[in-house]
Amino acid sequence: MQVPKLDFSGYNIYAGIDVHKKSWSVHIVGDSVEHGAFTQPPEPSLLVHYLRKNFPGAAYHCAYEAGFCGFWIHDQLRKEGVNCIVVNAADIPTTAKEKSQKRDKVDCKKIARALRSQQLRPIYVPSRDNLEDRMLVRNRFKLVENRTRCKNRIKATLCYYGINIPPELDSGKWSKKLTGWLKALPMSNASGKTALDILIKELEALEALIKELTIRIQVLSQTDTYKRNMELLRSIPGIGGIAAITLLTELGDINRFKTLDRLNSFIGLVPCVYASGDTEKLGHMTYRGHDVLKCLLVEASWMAVRRDPALMLQYQVLTKRMKGNKAIIRIVRKLINRVRYVLKNQKPYELGVVA
Repeated sequence: MQVPKLDFSGYNIYAGIDVHKKSWSVHIVGDSVEHGAFTQPPEPSLLVHYLRKNFPGAAYHCAYEAGFCGFWIHDQLRKEGVNCIVVNAADIPTTAKEKSQKRDKVDCKKIARALRSQQLRPIYVPSRDNLEDRMLVRNRFKLVENRTRCKNRIKATLCYYGINIPPELDSGKWSKKLTGWLKALPMSNASGKTALDILIKELEALEALIKELTIRIQVLSQTDTYKRNMELLRSIPGIGGIAAITLLTELGDINRFKTLDRLNSFIGLVPCVYASGDTEKLGHMTYRGHDVLKCLLVEASWMAVRRDPALMLQYQVLTKRMKGNKAIIRIVRKLINRVRYVLKNQKPYELGVVA
């Protein structure tokens, strides 16, 4: 007697994954029933094997939160025929009880249920090449932050001992003369001198790494992938080489933002709204956004108002009814509009155009 084989053709199986470095918590549900939860090693192939063994022929769907693991899980599951999406943790529907009793089993269960009820919206998953280019640019950004911290530590050390930097060297910019003065600065004993010399060596090492990365980024910006768009972005006043390549690597395909509002929302330039009945109040800018792009565009906007007559005029009009720090946010939105326009239409920016 031949035993009939299982066939789940026409059925959907949903898996919610709570990803950790050493293990995954997985909860599986069907169209109308729940299969249960289990823990497995962090290997996509093991999950695929389990799904095919227990639910042969079904359509497999899974989701996990964006985080430290990046998108390699998504890519491998997609290659195996699993419809995998990555979601923002803040977008997963969560009850008050789930917040107060947070456990891995609870987390993967709510992901699976929300996936089945189509309540999850996937985030954009860049290509592997885009991710590696983005990491190159981000590493430079991190090193610049570390350089600033190192300079602050050196200045704090001098203040701790009551040592003042000569006025001709304390101009706000860190010069080679200042570094030379620090190297020649005498301390009371060898310990203090060694500690200061180590900080100076750290600063010089960071400077060398930043220089190396800057050269590599310049080479990257001249490749076929970025060269044309770099020229378009640099036609916008205030957008330099580093700002342009950062925008291109962080935004990816500009066409994924169907409207300007979606692009502003991604960057984090939309206000919090408090509305009830006939009352509606606009609060501060949302905390959710892209901090690197936000800071970069604010800095670029300050330069743009000095170089673009149209933006200069609009900034002057805005400052008549609000403070400068609020007015510059309006200018940032206009600058973003220019960025979106030149990339979507593949046309350079014309100086002085009001938009």
